Amino acid sequence: MTHEPPVAGAALLELVEVMDRLRRECAWTAEQTHESLARYVLEEAHEVLEALDAGDPDQLRDELGDLLMQVVFHARIGSEASGEARFDVDDVARGITDKLRRRNPHVFGDGTARTPAEIDAAWQAVKAQEKRERGGRASVHDGIPASLPALAYADKVLKRLGDPAPARGDDIGLRLLALVAEARAAGVDAEEALRRTVRTLPDAPAG
Repeated sequence: MTHEPPVAGAALLELVEVMDRLRRECAWTAEQTHESLARYVLEEAHEVLEALDAGDPDQLRDELGDLLMQVVFHARIGSEASGEARFDVDDVARGITDKLRRRNPHVFGDGTARTPAEIDAAWQAVKAQEKRERGGRASVHDGIPASLPALAYADKVLKRLGDPAPARGDDIGLRLLALVAEARAAGVDAEEALRRTVRTLPDAPAG
C-alpha cells in the first residue's frame, strides 16, 4: 500500500478553516478587530526575532506559527469588510506572489541579474518604479514605519538618501547616526549588532 505524500499548503488551508470556525464560534475571536490585534502583531514579530537570535529551530517554528496566525486572523477580519476595505487571505497571498514575480525578473522574466548584489539592485529598481507609478514619496520617511526601533529607522533613511556622510557633532543623536552610517559602510546591521552585544552583558547580581 502506497501513501500519497502530503500536499504542500494543505496545513495552511486547514489553518484558514480553523480561523473561520473560531471567528464564528469563539466569543473572544469574534469581537477582535484590526485595531485590537495591532499590538499582537508587533509582539509576535519580536518573538520571531528572539527565536532567530537564540538559534533554536523549534522555537522559531513555533513563533513563526504565531505570526502566521496574525496574518490569517487579519485576513479573516478583512473578508468581513465591504467595498475597498474588503480583502481575504487569497488577496494577501496573491498580492505577495505577484510582487515576488515582478521583483525577481531574473527568475520570472528576462532579467539578467545573477549575483546577490545585482539581484538586490534589480529588486530596488522595480520597487522604485512601483513607487513612481503610485505618485512617488513626499519625503524619504514615507513608507518607513514610525514604530521601527531608532537604529533600524535610521538605517533605512540613510539607505534612501544614498548613504550620505551624516553631520558630526557633540549631539548624541548625530553621533548615533554617524555610527549607523559607519555600520552600513561596513555591511553591518546596526540594530542587530547592538542587540547581540547587549545580550552578552552579564546579568546584574540579584539583590
